[in-house]
Amino acid sequence: MSEAQTNPTEEELSQIRDSGPFILGGLSVGHSVFHWFAQSFFVMLPEVVATFGLSGLQVGAISTTREVVSGLIALPGGVVTDLVRQHWGAVLATCMGLFGLGWLIMGIAPGYVVLLIGMAVVAVAASMWHLPAAAALSRRFADRRGTALSIHGVGGNVGDVVGPALTGVLLLALSWQGILSIYAAIPLLLTVLVFWAFRDIGKSGSQERQTSGFSEQIANTRQSFSEHPRLWGIMAVAGLRGMANVAFLPFLALYLGLDEELGLGNAALGLHIALLVGVGVVATPAIGYISDRFGRKLVLIPGMLGLCILTALLVPFGDGVGLVIILALMGIFFFSDQPILTAAALDVVGQRVAASTLGVFSFSRFVMAASSPLIAGKLFDSVGIESTFFYISGIYLVASVVLAMVPLATQKPAATDGD
Repeated sequence: MSEAQTNPTEEELSQIRDSGPFILGGLSVGHSVFHWFAQSFFVMLPEVVATFGLSGLQVGAISTTREVVSGLIALPGGVVTDLVRQHWGAVLATCMGLFGLGWLIMGIAPGYVVLLIGMAVVAVAASMWHLPAAAALSRRFADRRGTALSIHGVGGNVGDVVGPALTGVLLLALSWQGILSIYAAIPLLLTVLVFWAFRDIGKSGSQERQTSGFSEQIANTRQSFSEHPRLWGIMAVAGLRGMANVAFLPFLALYLGLDEELGLGNAALGLHIALLVGVGVVATPAIGYISDRFGRKLVLIPGMLGLCILTALLVPFGDGVGLVIILALMGIFFFSDQPILTAAALDVVGQRVAASTLGVFSFSRFVMAASSPLIAGKLFDSVGIESTFFYISGIYLVASVVLAMVPLATQKPAATDGD
């Protein structure tokens, strides 16, 4: 067999990179890397607390740092992402490299302040990755937006499952600093591969007219929100969800890892968090399909109410078999609602402002969520974990009420809507 027959041509490789399965699969794998490390850090959190002698308030500040930095970068980042669509591959590769650098800084951190700096770098990379990734999927799969974004979410969920379970085992032999330093090498090595895989991603699909500048793109985004007031309601729900979720995971980890009555070791802690996410891996694509077929509210409202009830039940039934059942049931909705909320927003706006809209959503979410871990940390220090769980449960309840009052779109916009 000749070399020409065995080696694909550049044109053939370009066709592969432009195919829907490759784009969806590749972005989902990249998403998995980001979530692998993000969830792994929660398993390490009790060890980090012991190393630096942190209070609940300081633990909350770690999550707050991530939320604040993510919010600050998301708003201009969304606008810039729409403007540099032809260079989305470079943006994604840069994000992957920065992500590895951030974890490396955290792994070698001599103190708490440097740890926060590393978390800030991680937050920049993770926040920016999601903007071109979600916009590209929305553009490529306009008729199956909820399903595509949910599959992308499953990629993140796979990382959420593998990361905590593996990290819990590794902690039996390695320090948390050693694990972070090893993990940092993976995204650094993937940077070149990400650029090769996605260098044409902003050029795939229909070629829409590009806006002429930053100011015009902001004006287009502002106009979109003016024409579609329901976006404000969806954004409020996303922000409330962010407030609850960003407080829940770190303090669930502290509850599982530090509560003497539970008696969980690092490996068991990782497996419990992996259970929460593992159920999400199975549930998320199914829920995305249901939302595409029957409507977003059909899954979002029951999901928010379910999380409200289950979080409150952690107080009286948060041990033994009861803990396992509650975490498994929470997994059905805990991760699946975010891609559905994203799809609900992108159902309304055109592709020209897709990333800009996501940037505004991310900014508002991070602004609303920034203080939530601090409030949860103060409640944890002053009253106990029960008050923290009730606080989170109350946020889910408010989100359910707001969502019930928001009229979601019943039709998806055309791929070029708004151009």
